Amino acid sequence: MSSLFPALTGDPALTGGPAGPGLRPALTFGDRSLTYPELAAAAGAVADRIRAAHRVAVWATPTAETAVGVVGALLAGVPAVPLNPRSGEQELGHILSDSAPALLLTAPGEQLPAALGALERVEVDVRGAGPVPHGTASDEDPALIVYTSGTTGPPKGAVIPRRAIAATLDALADAWQWTGDDVLVHGLPLFHVHGLVLGTLGPLRRGGSLRHLGRFSPEAVARELSGGATMLFGVPTMYHRIAEALPGDPELVKALSGARLLVSGSAALPVHDHERIAAATGRRVIERYGMTETLMNTAVRADGQARPGTVGVPLPGVELRLVEEDGSPVAAYDGQSVGEIQVRGRNLFTEYLNRPDATAAAFTADGWFRTGDMAVRDPDGQVRIVGRKATDLIKSGGYKIGAGEIENALLEHPGVREAAVTGEPDPDLGERIVAWIVPAEGQSPPGVEELAEHVARRLAPHKRPRVVHHLDALPRNDMGKIMKRALGRA
Repeated sequence: MSSLFPALTGDPALTGGPAGPGLRPALTFGDRSLTYPELAAAAGAVADRIRAAHRVAVWATPTAETAVGVVGALLAGVPAVPLNPRSGEQELGHILSDSAPALLLTAPGEQLPAALGALERVEVDVRGAGPVPHGTASDEDPALIVYTSGTTGPPKGAVIPRRAIAATLDALADAWQWTGDDVLVHGLPLFHVHGLVLGTLGPLRRGGSLRHLGRFSPEAVARELSGGATMLFGVPTMYHRIAEALPGDPELVKALSGARLLVSGSAALPVHDHERIAAATGRRVIERYGMTETLMNTAVRADGQARPGTVGVPLPGVELRLVEEDGSPVAAYDGQSVGEIQVRGRNLFTEYLNRPDATAAAFTADGWFRTGDMAVRDPDGQVRIVGRKATDLIKSGGYKIGAGEIENALLEHPGVREAAVTGEPDPDLGERIVAWIVPAEGQSPPGVEELAEHVARRLAPHKRPRVVHHLDALPRNDMGKIMKRALGRA
């Protein structure tokens, strides 16, 4: 196979010629930068130290050591298991027992929890020097084992092959016109697909540059975009903070206006924040859709139309269909008919580690992956996610209703700062719609009648909430996703 990182291995493919990126910064974390030759030397040193290991874990802090460690493992053909530094002892114990890594890659002097005490530790030296190996790994060999969030049980290790990383990053390069001239800025964690595969390996595959913020802030975003960065990756919580800051920060407005691409992912970006950013900057945030097991499935193209609420069209090489509960295709792409997303393509994972039962259940007999995400498709092919099948599909009064569109409608009410929608049993309707609201500061909390009328005017009467709960905050995970299973206990 061709190298995942042609700029590091001297492969002229994908870099525009044999010269490659030269002394251009490959990675910048705070005041530390590595050029491509420096990254190649440091990652080569890691590869040399771990080449005999069957699998390695990486203590995935948002540091240059994490990036160098993962790249070194990929150069060596050794699968890497990114570990969330915020995981509890029980979760870490499960992941280590399940994945059985031989070594642990960390930054020097890192303080580690007791659950990692038995693992042999390899400290990553970002100024180390070693030869870049010319590996013999195949397309189907595992590159990463990324553990899912475990909302329905212990986390499962999704085995991501090398071809899935290459296929996704090359498809995104096509969709976003992503080249080695781009400089990406983000403040995402490096133990998820978003920050690690897209946000770190993505720039390196193109021969471009990454500037990691460390800790996200609108001020840091403005500084980096004003200083030459061309692309911003973020999650909805980050873009919400940007939208809040824009009215009082002309430098932030100017910086966002000059960016080539603003991309949001990992959860739906509320329409209200879309519109506030577009109104202030003249630039629309574009969205894409993926998950751990599939990497990226769809994206709004750089030369396409960014419509709030849509995640674009299927990426090159990705087949996507919507199906009814019995597996039959959704009758029409009319923007209203809801179905489960199923996908096929080279972007898919190969298996859940040590879980043949779960792997078999995840795929149809003809190889389509069951995402569990519900969506509609507009007549022009654009996909709109309406929620997860397990938590966001509400069956009320004979209708299939996606929670996402109701949440967007609620967020248009001036008295609502945050919103989540769930269903609960109802003897008449089957399920009734429940709204969980964080009121806007300085506003009287809106009641159920007011919000029901507000939603009914925008959507349809059968989509109005029947119950409203007021909260101080919505429960969220590390990526800013609302943890709806915790709402019943709120």
